[in-house]
Amino acid sequence: MAQHHAFRLKPGQDLKQAIDSMVQAKNIHAGWIVTCVGSLTDYHIRFANQPEGAKDTGHFEIVSLVGTLSTEGSHLHLSVSDSTGKTIGGHLLDDNKVYTTAEIVIASSNDFKFTRKEDGTTPWKELQVETIPK
Repeated sequence: MAQHHAFRLKPGQDLKQAIDSMVQAKNIHAGWIVTCVGSLTDYHIRFANQPEGAKDTGHFEIVSLVGTLSTEGSHLHLSVSDSTGKTIGGHLLDDNKVYTTAEIVIASSNDFKFTRKEDGTTPWKELQVETIPK
């Protein structure tokens, strides 16, 4: 059975760090983002296959936040739009500062455990899903 964790971030909070803190505080071993709406003054994301992140400052709407969450490592992607509607997205890094709010709902399940390990399919630590026996 899924559990749900709803919370709001306030101006100046770091989006990724706050989510990571909630995951640790709630001891989430297998979770995912259900929804997130809000705004940022600063974004910091890494584009596909790039070694460094890209940053910008201004006023941005959060139009999407998706990903898997675990006390053993999370993987999140963020899309934001500017005042003209231009949208940009990538891998969520630290230093994404909330402008007015970020309203977030996380779901989690005790039926699984998510870990991240190198499994030989790629050079990176990838999601491993373990089913917890009932």
